[in-house]
Amino acid sequence: MSDAIRQQAMVGDLIAHALSRDLDRTVMIDSDGQVVTAGDMANEISRLQQFISGLNPRPVRAAVLSRNRLEVLFATNGLSFAGVVLTALHPMGSIDDYLYVIEDAQIDTLVYDADHYEDIAAGLVERAPQLKHFLALGDGVVGQNILTASRGFEPKRLVAPVANPNDLFRIAYSGGTTGKPKGIMCSQLSAVTSSMIQLMEWEWPNEIRHLVCAPLSHSGAAVLTSVLALGGHMVVLPGFDPVGVMQAIEQHKITSVLMVPTMVIAMLDHPRFGEFDLSSLEVIFYGASAFPTARLKDAIEKLGQIFFQFYGQSEAPMSVTIMRRAEHTPDDPVRLSSCGRPTQLVKVALLDDDMREVPDGEPGEICVRGPLLMTGYLNKPEETATALAGDWLHTGDVAVKSPDGFLRIIDRKKDMIVTGGFNVFAREVEDVLIEQPGVQQAAVIGVPDPKWGEAVKAVVVLKPGATVTAEALIAAVKSRKGAVQAPKTVEFIDALPLSPLGKPDKKALRLRYC
Repeated sequence: MSDAIRQQAMVGDLIAHALSRDLDRTVMIDSDGQVVTAGDMANEISRLQQFISGLNPRPVRAAVLSRNRLEVLFATNGLSFAGVVLTALHPMGSIDDYLYVIEDAQIDTLVYDADHYEDIAAGLVERAPQLKHFLALGDGVVGQNILTASRGFEPKRLVAPVANPNDLFRIAYSGGTTGKPKGIMCSQLSAVTSSMIQLMEWEWPNEIRHLVCAPLSHSGAAVLTSVLALGGHMVVLPGFDPVGVMQAIEQHKITSVLMVPTMVIAMLDHPRFGEFDLSSLEVIFYGASAFPTARLKDAIEKLGQIFFQFYGQSEAPMSVTIMRRAEHTPDDPVRLSSCGRPTQLVKVALLDDDMREVPDGEPGEICVRGPLLMTGYLNKPEETATALAGDWLHTGDVAVKSPDGFLRIIDRKKDMIVTGGFNVFAREVEDVLIEQPGVQQAAVIGVPDPKWGEAVKAVVVLKPGATVTAEALIAAVKSRKGAVQAPKTVEFIDALPLSPLGKPDKKALRLRYC
């Protein structure tokens, strides 16, 4: 008897199953109103799978570079069903960024959006000789139009390739905030576990009309398997625009959307907020960075208790912990600053530097075990050994746990400020600053200081027309948190720098002020 008798379903199996029933049901709509049914999508994936499988040499690893468009989902699944390992290139990157990833991941095939990245593709022809295939989404000069070429194939019943749990599914690249980006190897088991957690624990509406406004290269496509499996459909926008998002929610009666906190805040602060009917929204899934507590309370007051938080990282995708809608208690700032409790398919512990679990209420690094985890960093055995030391994934996030099991992240381990021998956690200072009248955003970093070693520095963005003094902000933190955590200096700027994923870029702030 072979192991095939107990073969576990992987992501491809879930998608094939979801697209094999109710073929006339809508599964996707784009911003121009194009409707794609389950049968349409299954046919597109089948044609692309056959086309890709027939290329010579056969692709092994492919990079995808595109803005949001429905064809991205056809192409990525066509590649996956052909057994190709995927890597997403960030649509706001540079050609040097792309070259690094292509070389590091040994990419042999580029799939690109011909409407926006023809010049990039032309540059890569000259500088990336290892690329054997250039495949265009649309009519390009450099690459063959993959959509047109696949039309010559007759659709077949969609069948996912046989995959073992430890097979490589994709290589995701970190944001590079601590140096060169690392290639994070995600296995078939990790990918299907992420989807299973979404299906088991995320609070989906009964009727799923899900809006995609985040990049499909990253979190935007991460819920596709769940939406298809649950019989819902996705409305795909070209990108994030506050007015465009609110218009789409009203027009399509959207019931769920995934956003990073900066997107939610931009929508709430837009002068046209209030013009649109957003009452259909049942849940806003948010994650990727901390949601300032005062702004989250404001969001709940304006939109209702519809917020669902997920916490994870590329090394443990999407859902290490979750905080459900009812757990977002507006009058409890400690709870609102939490990232929730561990999901069922992982084990989580807060460990000190000696790998010992810390008592409740004491800070420790969030460490994770389970099938959700990456298999390691590509070509980086030392970094892999460090990240997975003691058979735990060390996330680098420092948190405290309440007696009822909620975790509250207080800083990145590498962001912790040591001033005069005392530890200062930036998140705790930022939360106080954000609560002050007139403050819109705040980031706290440590800067070199001859007396203290490091000094606490606050970088603050004020609301339009607001007048706030540095002395008032320093006094507010000193009153709430004590003199050690009070900033020594405050810098007022027009906008915080953001990483490509929409997170406040503290690396950029340190380069500016250190």
